[in-house]
Amino acid sequence: MSATSQSPVQFKRAILKLSGEALREPGSTDNISPEIVARIAAEIRDAVKGGLQLGVVVGGGNFWRGASASARGMDRATADYVGMLATVMNALAVQSALEHEGVRCIVQSAIEMQNVAEPFIRRKAERHLEEGFVVIFAAGTGNPFFSTDTTAALRASEMRADVIFKATMVDGVYDSDPKKNPDAKRYETVSFQECLSKQLKVMDATAFSLCMDNHIPIIVFDMAPNGNVTRALNGERIGTVVNGG
Repeated sequence: MSATSQSPVQFKRAILKLSGEALREPGSTDNISPEIVARIAAEIRDAVKGGLQLGVVVGGGNFWRGASASARGMDRATADYVGMLATVMNALAVQSALEHEGVRCIVQSAIEMQNVAEPFIRRKAERHLEEGFVVIFAAGTGNPFFSTDTTAALRASEMRADVIFKATMVDGVYDSDPKKNPDAKRYETVSFQECLSKQLKVMDATAFSLCMDNHIPIIVFDMAPNGNVTRALNGERIGTVVNGG
């Protein structure tokens, strides 16, 4: 996969990782912006028209961060479970917005809660994808001490996805923090090995190892500009491609 080529890449099945913070208007006290969620849903709608099979993993950081609560004295496992429930709230908001756009979708939760979501069952999730549903994977892995980045890598591996799209608030992977270093270099492509050796912050170590071991490329892109989610999912060359090199 070459990020310098202008021809789009056709993916059959992908996982889109959304951060919880991406659903919040910057500076707002509201945890979820219906307008932002609606825009994301409309862009997903445009992307799946061509037959892309899409799973979505959404974080919960707009509501809760387990690691931060643990640092302030809360039991870490309990704090992480609270964070998993936060992802369910975000997943339901995304589901509602997608349905408003006419997109068939379903939420599967790693923590069973029958009134609001299906339990996560791998073969059932695959069948939903094959039937054209967007599957939103909620409640993380169902286990404490694992991030939603790891959830994205795990579900991508289980679903045999071609790629993970990591939607962030920066336009790719840099060799240093672009907010602190104006001379920071953005990579168009970078290998897993280079990310490890240079300690580039792509995903947490567990998630990154899963992607590397299962040969799943990660595309890191800025979701803020209008249309970028659609462009990324349609295989246009934006952001940074992390692969085997």
